[in-house]
Amino acid sequence: MSTPEKSAWPKWVRDDDSVVACTEKVKVMTENFDEIKQIAQDAFEDGLLMEVSEEQMREALHRLVDMLVNPYQKNH
Repeated sequence: MSTPEKSAWPKWVRDDDSVVACTEKVKVMTENFDEIKQIAQDAFEDGLLMEVSEEQMREALHRLVDMLVNPYQKNH
């Protein structure tokens, strides 16, 4: 099964809305998101092949993102 064409990732910004312009940082973010997208696509397809409902797979992947923890959270 082919996957849709790679979508452009967003322009990365800091909390103060300034743009992250460092080429190396943007490159790392692009590589990370390309890798995450492929892993998520593989898991999604595996679930569908095992007859898990598409809706449940999408909900589970959304929950996974919601469970991510920010270890660098600033205390206000």
